[in-house]
Amino acid sequence: MRMAKLLAWAGAAMAVPAHCAVTATSDIGFATQSSMEIAADAQTVHGLLVKPERWWNGAHTYSGDAANLRIDARAGGCFCETIPAPAGQAGSIEHGRVIAIMPGKQLRLSAALGPLQSEGVIGTLDFVIMPSGKGVRVTMTYVVGGYLRSGPARMAPLVDQVLSEQLQGLKRASEAPAL
Repeated sequence: MRMAKLLAWAGAAMAVPAHCAVTATSDIGFATQSSMEIAADAQTVHGLLVKPERWWNGAHTYSGDAANLRIDARAGGCFCETIPAPAGQAGSIEHGRVIAIMPGKQLRLSAALGPLQSEGVIGTLDFVIMPSGKGVRVTMTYVVGGYLRSGPARMAPLVDQVLSEQLQGLKRASEAPAL
């Protein structure tokens, strides 16, 4: 099951155009960085950032539906997913924990995402929002350290592609006309 989840995660990542944003790899971890101009104000972008159900790709969830994601937007708050059950009690997954939040400026999570969750690693996912041109620039960094059975150099580009896809989703949601 673990390998099937890893292959599905990696396969979906390949559909995203390559981003050369792996900034470091070593025997003990890796770092990625992506940034994107978004034609929206900082409060709008941050407001959506804490609503992953609006921009995260459901293909990169355990339930298959981004509507099951939520972020409790406070230090210590959960980036969690509800796993619906056809009968009985629903399950849940903690993808990460909020460790810093500054409205309109930053969201930082402690998170071993996707297939990294079953590895001996810790990850820090950081979104920084800065004014730029007619909107903002969102810079997303992800630093992972610890033991990865498949090796950091092998995982880093796959993780970068999946996270870059999520940043593109945030851009689309932020720039979509208000209903």
